[in-house]
Amino acid sequence: MSKPVRIFWRIFFWGFAGFILLLLMINWGWLGAMPDLEDIENPTASLASQVFAQDGTPMGKYYIEDRVNADYKDISKYVINALVATEDKRFYVHSGIDPWSLARAVAHLGGEGGASTITMQTAKNLFTDNWDTRNFLLRMLQKVKESIIAVKLERNFTKEEIATLYLNTVAYGDNVYGIRNASRTFFQKEPDRLSVEEAAVLIGMLNAPSLYNPRRNPKQALDRRNLVLNRMVSSNYLSAEEAEKLKTKPIELNYKKLDENNGLGPYFRMVLGEYMKTWCKEHKKNNGDSYNLYRDGLKIYTTINPRMQLYAEEAVARHMSYMQKLLNTQENIKKGSVWKGYENVLEAAMKQSDRWRNFKKDGMGDDEIRKTFFVKTPMHIFAWNNSRGKDTVMTPYDSLKYHRQMLQAGFMVMEPVSGEVRAWVGGIDFKTFKFDHANPNTRRQVGSTMKPLLYSLAIEEAGFTPNTTVYDEQQSFGQYGLVPATSKSCKGGAIPMANALAFSRNCASAYIMKQLDNEGNNGARRFVDFLKKCDLKTKIEPYPSIALGACEISLYEMMQAYSMFPGRGFNVKPMYITRIEDRNGNVLATFIPQRKEVISDVTAYSIIKMMEGTMTIGTGRGIWQYDLPSMEVAGKTGTTNENSDAWFMGYTPQLMAGAWVGCDDRFIHFDKDNLNGQGSRAAMPIWAYFYSKAAKDPNCGLDPKQTFVKPDVMSNDLIIDYINGNTPVLGGEGEDMGTGQSKDYEVPKNIKPEDIAPESQIKLDDNNNKSKTPVKPINPPPSANKPGQDPKAVMPKKNQ
Repeated sequence: MSKPVRIFWRIFFWGFAGFILLLLMINWGWLGAMPDLEDIENPTASLASQVFAQDGTPMGKYYIEDRVNADYKDISKYVINALVATEDKRFYVHSGIDPWSLARAVAHLGGEGGASTITMQTAKNLFTDNWDTRNFLLRMLQKVKESIIAVKLERNFTKEEIATLYLNTVAYGDNVYGIRNASRTFFQKEPDRLSVEEAAVLIGMLNAPSLYNPRRNPKQALDRRNLVLNRMVSSNYLSAEEAEKLKTKPIELNYKKLDENNGLGPYFRMVLGEYMKTWCKEHKKNNGDSYNLYRDGLKIYTTINPRMQLYAEEAVARHMSYMQKLLNTQENIKKGSVWKGYENVLEAAMKQSDRWRNFKKDGMGDDEIRKTFFVKTPMHIFAWNNSRGKDTVMTPYDSLKYHRQMLQAGFMVMEPVSGEVRAWVGGIDFKTFKFDHANPNTRRQVGSTMKPLLYSLAIEEAGFTPNTTVYDEQQSFGQYGLVPATSKSCKGGAIPMANALAFSRNCASAYIMKQLDNEGNNGARRFVDFLKKCDLKTKIEPYPSIALGACEISLYEMMQAYSMFPGRGFNVKPMYITRIEDRNGNVLATFIPQRKEVISDVTAYSIIKMMEGTMTIGTGRGIWQYDLPSMEVAGKTGTTNENSDAWFMGYTPQLMAGAWVGCDDRFIHFDKDNLNGQGSRAAMPIWAYFYSKAAKDPNCGLDPKQTFVKPDVMSNDLIIDYINGNTPVLGGEGEDMGTGQSKDYEVPKNIKPEDIAPESQIKLDDNNNKSKTPVKPINPPPSANKPGQDPKAVMPKKNQ
């Protein structure tokens, strides 16, 4: 053997040995991490956690990569055929590495396609990093790594499983990953229902998701789709005649991407997400790691009823758009004088804005940044239209004022026995206003909605009944002074407690508080202890003024407290999750109602009948102008000083709901003498609009004929007959009296109930008899029949 030949064979064997050693080093993970056999047998990818409504409707997702897995049986055969024809013709005959593709790629330097098979691409998506492809050596090392993993995948999975793994991990642009998400996002379909041409569009995107995105580049996407159809023809998955016919069709998208701003119940999903983050930290997977909401593909099943959520969002939009028009006509809002003395609020808002922070990062000084807030700039702002926005030109400073002058709302619906939350609206538009006004941590003064809780304590523990005589007089509480702070609203007469609640008599409520304990403040302390028994977590100081609602409580907590009335004495914590599953459908947690008895069934029923009086002759009687079916309704309105907060809490035998309305800055409100700022005008219509639709929709499962159940032990004559029994004291409704702070009250002038009765309501004379004279309404609600007048919430389309 000649010397050159010996040298050749030495180089060959040493090179071969070096190559084998290189493969072993890569396989052993010496040149970068390699998955072990267990990882390969159980491949995982980052999966979005999904949120489902009560009926299984998808509501939204939490994700870093928007990915949801699909099984092979749930993927259209057209998708599989298009994938194989386009990406890997010999997929079913090779063992992970295709020698023919490899030879072609080497011979043509990649000019006629790469050497990666579907299996190698799956390996890349699941187990390898995207190294810098401009570095030839690193790229070759990555290819070797992908090849080794591909061979292992072929040994552990069938071809169908590998194709499914690939389709579940590949990117489709717009931060959408996986065939199921792509199908839902671009066509609003499950992947098993995709047509040939739709499958071709999605498979065509794989080569360059941004370039061939049909939403962004329709011409390029159409050309790419037709190329995929041609390749399906060449692979005998499609006839030439069919392909030519399909290529004449345009791409018909039905694009809708679920993100934090879109989808049903965005405020609810934000609260749910915060809860789930805590849950994930406290619960461990089998490997000891905590769950990750954004990567582990959890399935969260909620109690939200999609129809009720839709009607709740519609009700808020309809009424708040109308109320904003009324507020905008107010003199101090039109002229901007409402901001006089509150410039510091705008200064703080400027410094908290993204605009300020971004300029600060660029090194600009405070004075220079401040000047930019007074330069007119093109911008997109919130507006009460169907798109919830409009383009305009204004200064950023004026934009801050404009948005902070928007009336906000919180609205919550739940079943009073189970505590299951059926609808949750935290504001007027999540995209613009992220602050949630139904959140347990969002507290506002509750005003007269506190009174049913006080009255229930008086019945439960102090021997009161709805017929007990109370005195509508200002009360002295020693060191805490007089409650109410002024006697203007006190009529001085003796009235049944039922009438005191129906007409929200502040002075009578102070009298009841005084009777709870004759030692001054101890009555207030007794009431605070009762509120704790109702599971209110808010710290409430034992001032006598809490009898009038001069304390801050969240809508969420008020819903829980009120649940004991329709719940027959049992208080129930609002519950919005039924179960949590892992990505494989294994149940990780289930949730049951948390109920406890707070008052007796008799007390609960007594309060119900008294609150029905509020809705028939009292401060809430205007509700019947809102096209409600004939049904039993109990409720309570509430208004705080200066009309800063408007409330309505109401319920039927099957369902309860609460509404709050006000501005985030409390100094922005309807004038104190403006009836539109009262709970019966500002908040109650949201409840009414919701119920007027929900009660008529069979999907909501409400029966207007159901009645409140009377306890067997209750005597027939215990409850007062408002119309034929004792005469109520008219005039000076508690709605107009406000609550004030702990020691400071200012009471607006008296407004008679007759002055705010709706046109459809019959007036009562001094003897509480019906009068034939209708009362003209003030600022009636907007008509539901005028097209374009009332913005509507939009129900997401169901998957086809």
